Amino acid sequence: MFRILFFLIIVLSAVEIAIFVWLGNVFNVWFVLFGIILTGLLGAALAKHQGFHTLNRARYEMASGRPPTEEILDGLAILVGAVLLFTPGFVSDAIGFILLIPQTRKPIKQYIKKVLNEMFRKGSIKVFRNY
Repeated sequence: MFRILFFLIIVLSAVEIAIFVWLGNVFNVWFVLFGIILTGLLGAALAKHQGFHTLNRARYEMASGRPPTEEILDGLAILVGAVLLFTPGFVSDAIGFILLIPQTRKPIKQYIKKVLNEMFRKGSIKVFRNY
């Protein structure tokens, strides 16, 4: 897993640099810098809004006596999306926005649930309860 993650980080960084250079040649450096700053600011505002919305939904679920399972997955997706938006790069920003927008986040959450259920079924993840 570490090797795959390391490889993805190297490849993503190389792609981001190539896009910076290409856009800098097509437009100019100021356009690229403005794009980086704009996506960071928009991403921060969207992450804050989505984070508070998810936190309020989690509070409601807990007050109703239900576990906030969907909200936990939403919160993790929002956290990863926000981190990706704070890293400079247009590919990471696109992935970050995908994780922050609820309509595009839903299929990703379904896939994560499927993977987690499979891991639980295989015994890769064990749950210990204290009751």
